[in-house]
Amino acid sequence: MIYLDNAATTKTAPEVVEAMLPYFSEQFGNPSAIYSLGSAAKKAVNRAKRTIAAAIGAKQEEIYFTAGGTEADNWALKAAVEAYESRGKHIITTKIEHHAVLHTCEYLERRGYEITYLDVDSEGLVDPEALEAAIRPDTILISVMFANNEIGTIEPIGEIGAIAKEHGILFHTDAVQVFGQIPIDVEGLHIDMLSASGHKMNGPKGIGFLYIRSGLKLRSFIHGGAQERNRRAGTENVPGIVGLEAATVRALGMLEEKSAKETELRDYLIERIEKEIPYCRLNGHRTKRLPGNVNFSFLYVEGESILIMLDMKGICASSGSACTSGALDPSHVLLALGLKHEEAHGSLRLTLSEENTKEELDYVVEALKETVGKLRAMSPLYEDFIRKGAEPDK
Repeated sequence: MIYLDNAATTKTAPEVVEAMLPYFSEQFGNPSAIYSLGSAAKKAVNRAKRTIAAAIGAKQEEIYFTAGGTEADNWALKAAVEAYESRGKHIITTKIEHHAVLHTCEYLERRGYEITYLDVDSEGLVDPEALEAAIRPDTILISVMFANNEIGTIEPIGEIGAIAKEHGILFHTDAVQVFGQIPIDVEGLHIDMLSASGHKMNGPKGIGFLYIRSGLKLRSFIHGGAQERNRRAGTENVPGIVGLEAATVRALGMLEEKSAKETELRDYLIERIEKEIPYCRLNGHRTKRLPGNVNFSFLYVEGESILIMLDMKGICASSGSACTSGALDPSHVLLALGLKHEEAHGSLRLTLSEENTKEELDYVVEALKETVGKLRAMSPLYEDFIRKGAEPDK
């Protein structure tokens, strides 16, 4: 098996599993208990907060554990607008956000909030000037993802954060695809809230965190107990928290090396596909891009058919976000770039890890060439396209 869907989830690293195991059977205490077994669990939770806070330039008391990035996004948006709605009911976001943000915005619209959905350019970049022009006297929140999960484009978060700070507006970023992949400094980037998840960076599923800048008066998201300083009730997922800490330490220790290798593999794969498969389009920014992200559209083929045929050859890939798997509609991200529906339907996302090799990618390119060729041979649209004078080798 060649696994190229690391944006959907990653393999839990062996050292992460090893760190978690004692907290299932030996150090299994409830962190809220006052006896020593509970105290040991509480110490592990606090240690993890210190580690994760240091990773993004935050303070321990600014880290709140969640069940993942989706919960963190929901918490950030819903709690922020409720806390600051006396100042206004206008929110700014983008058309390419993860559905955890977009669907939350739709929920808030039904409750009387106004949402501005910013356009992006053909490479997926938000224009900071357009964002600033969208600010109104009643704007209370800006939410722009750090990097897009489908096309890998990295947004100008520092510029956006500076604009938000200048206008006194809360700034949230969904950093699920970024945490553990590229450096983050919440102070330098003027970020007020940041969402992240463990399973995108070789940690366990079911654990994430929300960074909330000190001083923000956000309400409790889950009621029922005093955990997480009265902001998120429920017994802490101690094994998951320990696993998230171990994954963070691992990621930071190999950040530069991992990024360099994935970038090299990414560019190699992009170059081969562009040279050897006609009528394809690279989606996303060519250089302002996550190290391991490759996203192409292939004319006159269906992305789902590509996935099935690649799977038969032992290759795991995707056509977009795992959260929209099975949806019949084309990717909202690709449509926002200006692609036509038929172009967006022919998309393929290949997301790499440091464990992939050039030999694997060579096999993938050959498999992809064969697959696209077979599908186009069955396509009357492609046949008509060629008959009208197109040059099939271009």
